Amino acid sequence: MADTTLDDFRSEVTTFLDDHAPRREASVAFAWGEGDDDVALFEEITPEEEQRQLTEAKAWLATRAKADLHWIAGPTDLGGRGLTSAHEALYRSLETRYQVPNQGFFGIGFGMVAPTILAHATEPVKQRYLPAMYSGDIVGCQLFSEPGAGSDLAGLQTKAERDGDEWLITGQKVWTSGAHYSDIGEIICRTDPDLPKHAGLTGFVVDMHAPGVEVRPLRQMTGGASFNEVFFDEVRVPDDHRLGDVNQGWTVALTTLMNERASIGGGGGGGGGMGLASASRLIQMLQHFGLDQDPVARQELARLYTGYQVAKYTNQRAAAKLKAGGLPGPELSIGKLALTANLTATGDFVARVLGPRLMADTGEWGTYAWSTFICGTPGMRIAGGSDETLRNIIGERVLGLPKEPGIDSKSPFKDIAKS
Repeated sequence: MADTTLDDFRSEVTTFLDDHAPRREASVAFAWGEGDDDVALFEEITPEEEQRQLTEAKAWLATRAKADLHWIAGPTDLGGRGLTSAHEALYRSLETRYQVPNQGFFGIGFGMVAPTILAHATEPVKQRYLPAMYSGDIVGCQLFSEPGAGSDLAGLQTKAERDGDEWLITGQKVWTSGAHYSDIGEIICRTDPDLPKHAGLTGFVVDMHAPGVEVRPLRQMTGGASFNEVFFDEVRVPDDHRLGDVNQGWTVALTTLMNERASIGGGGGGGGGMGLASASRLIQMLQHFGLDQDPVARQELARLYTGYQVAKYTNQRAAAKLKAGGLPGPELSIGKLALTANLTATGDFVARVLGPRLMADTGEWGTYAWSTFICGTPGMRIAGGSDETLRNIIGERVLGLPKEPGIDSKSPFKDIAKS
């Protein structure tokens, strides 16, 4: 498997996709009308429709698994194909040319939870969950933020107390995407309040269907409810589901956060894919409203396009580092920051072009989807680390600036005033 060339792999993948999914028509790849909703962020859908989409997504992953195309760069002893990240990227590129089910349900599991399990979990946990995640049998979520610990993640208060060969988890998490349809979650808990806040944390894999787990949806201004708050009331977790050593959870969290920023920042908003702001799409918008020769509109579009291209090349540099065996670093925070900057700039551009049509929701040129896009963008400025936190990371770890004053990282956590 490891000696499969990219050319051979391209031929294999193309044959598979031709056999299992219809091709997208090139002439309507950026057309409007049918498919306008693909620009919406956090849109409202019924539980029934969400379940239908999830079922289709799982079926598609199962189909990929039968062809050994579900975990292309994964280790063979865990059910992966054992190929390179270049093969993985080639598959993703080729798949965009076909009409396949929405796989966003697995984004957090594949991009954040699974890499952390692979790096820090016990061998039985790896064997139990990773093959099942990549074949679509189970879905994973990330349980980090709390009402009083968002940007300051190390200030979290959800506790895990040892009880023989198990741990009892009690507390609350918030802004957990996809918790309501997830089967497992990666959770970071406070295990020693006598240590400084970064030192007394431990990570676990928790069963989201276990007794004591309660998931409550959070309605957003888009109308959607993809975020949740999750309550834990003495939820039992086996010690072999611990991620890394006791009180070393900050290292585990950093693994997840760096992969999260790589996953989010390397997506369409950060790097220019996903169709959110393709040049073709926005040029068509200008043409439709007779603005394609307007010098101001053309200049704004050029500036927007440049922002996406710069982000794309920055992400490619970070990806090259990972491909060479490096670890995710602070440069990935730049990709996530570029994501929100590009999404915000896209919303501003579209709002100026559509004008009152955007609020009137006339249906012309996907106005409903674009209004949902604009209302959903503020949520992306928080997801994966707030913009302010990422600027601090870049300032401290990339530019070498002094740390933010007033952050107590030396006192025992129990002695620090809580919000």
